[in-house]
Amino acid sequence: MQRTQNSLPARLARQNPTTVFLVTLLVALVAFFTPGVLGGLLTLLLAAGVAALLVTTWAVQTPPTRVIRLLVLTLLVTAGLVKLL
Repeated sequence: MQRTQNSLPARLARQNPTTVFLVTLLVALVAFFTPGVLGGLLTLLLAAGVAALLVTTWAVQTPPTRVIRLLVLTLLVTAGLVKLL
């Protein structure tokens, strides 16, 4: 299967890493410090983004990187569910 120029990996590669990091950090901080259901939903939204990144880049990641990303995903989902309940 050949990827087109507008595929998700191609779009991710064109993004400024500093901007992506800062936006992700901002969303994470808002999610972690927002109480209640809204904070839980934002945390789960962040987990969905990590899951999408994990699925998209799975084939090119080394096994240790996969383990770390799965651990981060598990922690985000757990934190989001704890905030919801």
